[in-house]
Amino acid sequence: MTTPLFLAAVDWGYIGDHLVSRLVLEGVWMTLRLSLLGMFAGVALGTVFALMRLSRLAAVRWVAYFYIWFFRGTPLIVQIVFWFFARPQAWPSWAPWNGQMSPFVTGVVALAINEGAYMTEIMRAGIQSVDSGQTEAARSLGMKYSLAMRRIILPQAMRVVIPPTGNEFIAMLKNSSLVSVISVSELFLVAKLQYSSTLLYFEWLIIASIWYLVLTTVGSVFQAWLESRYNTNYGQAPQRSGLSRFLSFSGGKD
Repeated sequence: MTTPLFLAAVDWGYIGDHLVSRLVLEGVWMTLRLSLLGMFAGVALGTVFALMRLSRLAAVRWVAYFYIWFFRGTPLIVQIVFWFFARPQAWPSWAPWNGQMSPFVTGVVALAINEGAYMTEIMRAGIQSVDSGQTEAARSLGMKYSLAMRRIILPQAMRVVIPPTGNEFIAMLKNSSLVSVISVSELFLVAKLQYSSTLLYFEWLIIASIWYLVLTTVGSVFQAWLESRYNTNYGQAPQRSGLSRFLSFSGGKD
């Protein structure tokens, strides 16, 4: 069988030589740092705003509504550019952080705030999935709201929260490429600079794609393992192994 012409024109040796080069690995590490920090901060923000969404105070609920409406309704790339270029122009000179943030810090902030808007609804759904009798039982034992939420409600809500959160993290790994517009040297920017100088577009895009597939595959397997482990710890029916569940699963936010 003859090799297709477009594949024969690809320098596969070049791909092999550069797949684990120092430059590429630094880009992979930057992508991981952006994604992990952005996700952790996004989950924290989502938890806070989910509780605000469930507040009895209308003003607090409307603040949460506005946050979700604005940051889910505008493109992430616009938000990244805004935080890096426009924020210093509009920020009052007397306010803290009135200077321009570094590209890395800006990327983490933009990813986290955007992710928080999605995590707010995920956390809210998880909290509301727990029977209200659990809260009433906690109060009857003298628990304060914060303690009941931390000890009783949130642990049970995780059963509902973990699957979409895993999907959000996989999306975060891919969305982190957008911070290349403010010159953060993550995986895609590394590939872009290299194919711009060498004109080996196919080779460098293949290298980037392989690493994105590796990262998202590892994330998917870890998500499936975490779901299975959590369900086992909380008395749910045993699940298939993480790898077998991943191999039969497809989906997620683009």
